[in-house]
Amino acid sequence: MKRRLASSTVNPVGLGCMSLSHAYGTPPAREDAIRLLNQALDFGYDHLDTAALYGFGANETLIGEAVAHRRSEYFLASKCGMTGVDGKRVIDGRPEALRATIEESLTRLRTDHVDLYYLHRWDKSVPIEESVGELARLVAAGKIGAIGLSEVSAATLRRAHAVHPIAAVQNEYSLWSRNVELGVLATCAELGTTLVAFSPVARGFLAGALASPDELGERDIRRMMPRFHQENFDRNLDLLAQLRRIASGRGITPAQLCLQWVFAQGEHVVAIPGTTSPAHLAENCATPVEPLPGDVLAELERIFAPDAIAGPRYPAATQAEIDTEEF
Repeated sequence: MKRRLASSTVNPVGLGCMSLSHAYGTPPAREDAIRLLNQALDFGYDHLDTAALYGFGANETLIGEAVAHRRSEYFLASKCGMTGVDGKRVIDGRPEALRATIEESLTRLRTDHVDLYYLHRWDKSVPIEESVGELARLVAAGKIGAIGLSEVSAATLRRAHAVHPIAAVQNEYSLWSRNVELGVLATCAELGTTLVAFSPVARGFLAGALASPDELGERDIRRMMPRFHQENFDRNLDLLAQLRRIASGRGITPAQLCLQWVFAQGEHVVAIPGTTSPAHLAENCATPVEPLPGDVLAELERIFAPDAIAGPRYPAATQAEIDTEEF
């Protein structure tokens, strides 16, 4: 059953494309990434998510090269407001910066419009109303179909929505990152905004993909995340063992159980797990969409109570850049 996203409907599982160019160690070879993107469309994925930041433009370029010829087959989301300048990440929500970024995005993506364009981070030096006002002008110009926000609080969502309807909020949401339950999840439902869950399988941890943080490559951003530091990692393995037990009893994988749980949080919720693996691409796409029984939901939420998770999501400096509620 498809779910609403902006003026379209999409399958509950979309594809987060970041790891094909960025963040999780050495990305796959170009030809392998192109093959995976086309496999995704062949499997029935109809929602691709990228950003100007990912690979400092390389991810958008990859998508344009790989699947622009199949543009009618997918809902395309990208992001502005956080880009690479001289090889460094810069948050910039000024209207003139957003105007420049959309032109670059359209060129790289080989398209005349993006279906959903997120403000990747709220630049706290610029009123959210100014940034959203510029995105509204891009909607009027036909360059973007709808406006989204990422890593924001319920209060900021309301301020932005007063300027122009916000079609989607993309925040981290998984069993071990439940911050949206402090306000964003309910506010999205109230406003008719879709919640797009990124990292719904906890950056691969809850898929059981890692036995030790020592397996992470030198360029893997998880190395700097407190939950992947050895002491916290070891404590969180106890949670993974319980997840595996429940998933095995239901005849599905831990990753599929994570996705089922996310989908159970509301009809206005979709997820965009990322992968570089064709096997995981197929696994995520095959996630059963039927509701989880109440007793299973209750057990998962007890096991993964926010105070049971070892370590914060981000180091303090990164956390200061975002606008989400925190437990």
